[in-house]
Amino acid sequence: MKWGLFLGMSALVGLIILLEWPKLKPLPQKDKVSFFTLLFIGWFLSMFDLPNLPGPTSVLETMFKPLSKMLE
Repeated sequence: MKWGLFLGMSALVGLIILLEWPKLKPLPQKDKVSFFTLLFIGWFLSMFDLPNLPGPTSVLETMFKPLSKMLE
């Protein structure tokens, strides 16, 4: 895990919350929950190197490769 990325993104999320809270304060609870949910999902996904992660086919290939050797 890259701690600089983690701390930097956490600081940015904190800054977004600080800047947006006065605008969110008068809004209903549902709007606040949706804002924090979307912000948390974005923060969580930013921790992964998504373009370089293997896709579903390579995961299936890794799982079934031993089985194909047994069937040959």
